[in-house]
Amino acid sequence: MSTTTPNTPAFFAYAVKDGEKGRKAIWTRIGAAWRHQESGGINLILQAVPVNFLDGKIVLMPPKPATEAAAAADDDLGDTPF
Repeated sequence: MSTTTPNTPAFFAYAVKDGEKGRKAIWTRIGAAWRHQESGGINLILQAVPVNFLDGKIVLMPPKPATEAAAAADDDLGDTPF
């Protein structure tokens, strides 16, 4: 990553696996992604790789503003895990 790349990622990467028998999906943050400065590409940096992940998916989501993220962390019943 170059020194001109902002430290804040454009997206966070989550491994998402459907919950069993009507339960909510399980979201696990596994990395982050930054946009290329010169082109339309994205660098994806994974800090964890899902194992035995045949029926899951990887989802890229933009970061939430700090105040919204703090409120979601306090709300155990929120729709999003971040």
